[in-house]
Amino acid sequence: MKKGVKRILSLIVMFCIVISLQAPLNVHGAESNKIYNWSFNPSSNNEPSKTEPIYEDLLQKYGGYWIGDTMEKKIYLTFDNGYENGYTEKVLDVLKEKNVPATFFVTGHYLKEEQELIQRMVKEGHIVGNHSYHHPSLPEVSDERLRRELENLRELYKDVTGKDDMCYLRPPRGTFSERSLARSAELGYINVFWSFAYKDWVTQEQKGWKYAYDSIMKRVHPGAIMLLHSVSGDNAEALPKVIDDLQKQGYEFKSLDDLAFKRELPREFPTDESN
Repeated sequence: MKKGVKRILSLIVMFCIVISLQAPLNVHGAESNKIYNWSFNPSSNNEPSKTEPIYEDLLQKYGGYWIGDTMEKKIYLTFDNGYENGYTEKVLDVLKEKNVPATFFVTGHYLKEEQELIQRMVKEGHIVGNHSYHHPSLPEVSDERLRRELENLRELYKDVTGKDDMCYLRPPRGTFSERSLARSAELGYINVFWSFAYKDWVTQEQKGWKYAYDSIMKRVHPGAIMLLHSVSGDNAEALPKVIDDLQKQGYEFKSLDDLAFKRELPREFPTDESN
């Protein structure tokens, strides 16, 4: 990415951290620990996905995301990285060539074993997000275990990269509760779910780049937070054509920082015209 873009992204990250530490309000208390499994309902004709109203209410209450502005043709590309299967380097090569930002949600195992890839992600302007240290279901662990899972990973990330800007969380296994959203928000995290995914994580069931391409193109939609798994060779092969063809359709690939910053900009950071 260009140096100017990197500087802008760095500023956005700092705003993101400040915002996440300031909000949400009133998260202390006896929140429900009813366990939910994240789900969304894909629509036809590239219309935006839908999800359960209670999920939307909880994410709004605790400052999380699952979808962007559905009136704008923007896509937020995210990868879950539990372990390395030999394809992340190719994904990074494509992103660099196309000048496209992404977020990589990593575990403790990935951070320990793939430090060169982590450093490359940071160097090339991508976001490294928290997927917990050991990948437990966060609603099923104690408050103290939840804190350790997230903060130990953040400390390791800081040791590996020298940066202290990890503020996005992808809840492991897609499970959550009001309590897990509240506790993670207190620690300064923004929970990020997704509005697009397909069964791409089973390495023994890869079906070729065309299957991956078709799966993405038939359900992509404005404002999509797209979840892909980097263990998929199909994804790595399909990614260049996916990016090219979506850009031809008028889509822009944006960073999660762009999404978070846009939400908070009117309240916290007035534009020049309002000064």
